Amino acid sequence: MSKDNKDNETIIELKAITKRYGFGDAESFALHNFDLDVKRGEFIMIMGPSGCGKTTLLNIIGLLDKPTSGEYLLNGKNTERISSRRKARFRAKEIGFIFQSFNLIPNLSVIENVSLPLIYSGYHKTRRLKKADDILEHFHLREREYYMPYQLSGGQQQRVAIARSLVSNPSIILADEPTGNLDSRSSHIIMEELRDIHAQGNTIIMVTHNPALTTYATRVINMLDGEIDTDIKTVDDSELPRPGDPEKISVRILSKKRPVELEIDSQTKVVVSGDHVTTENKENNKKASDTKVSKKTRKEGKKKIKTKKKES
Repeated sequence: MSKDNKDNETIIELKAITKRYGFGDAESFALHNFDLDVKRGEFIMIMGPSGCGKTTLLNIIGLLDKPTSGEYLLNGKNTERISSRRKARFRAKEIGFIFQSFNLIPNLSVIENVSLPLIYSGYHKTRRLKKADDILEHFHLREREYYMPYQLSGGQQQRVAIARSLVSNPSIILADEPTGNLDSRSSHIIMEELRDIHAQGNTIIMVTHNPALTTYATRVINMLDGEIDTDIKTVDDSELPRPGDPEKISVRILSKKRPVELEIDSQTKVVVSGDHVTTENKENNKKASDTKVSKKTRKEGKKKIKTKKKES
């Protein structure tokens, strides 16, 4: 396989995935015959109403949960045939998790929280702390590495959580509402950090309820009742980032983005283009269109009146 093909290869394949809970009359489906292919370097935003299966999907992709039926291929290997020990090792090395509630251990310092995933990778303590220190410096948190989580703001705690998810250099980042508990300024900082991470060639799959955040994505998926309702790519596969020159990659992605249209309901549509988010109401648009026609008619009428006056 050539390098270019490897850069654009499919790393996650979900085929007819179903996740069922309960039995008989109490039976319900979180996912139903769900199909999804994810290429290396994609930044996927998953949206949809509460209870549509977004978090269940992340848990299955992250090997934290198993589907009731269907096939999940990770890097071309069927996860059903992978032992629990190998799954845990893969999670520790290749998958980084970012949660809405931060999930920091309250009685551990910042640097100890960040170094925690390296325990499962077999690093000794000195090397763990050194790697944690390096990544905290990248997030401008080195001066707080011996603080306790309760001494940090919400935005700082989330940056610590992101640092923890990246300390083992994973290739896949799974984020479940990472900005859900943050104000707009902290959310912007977190999303810029994720953009930088993505520009380095990492694959990110993120769940969100905020349409404005789709400006950061290369692909937007809307889920409904455990299935994909809409799937929109805003960046061509050939333009996905690869390990190399992050700045050049970021510029290329931003310049290639196409507007994303999200149907909120039968009357409302959200259009995301660049850094702008607009909401369109179909009824209002119709009225605006009628107004434009009437103005045009009035303008033509005035021209006819002037012409008649000149003739007379």
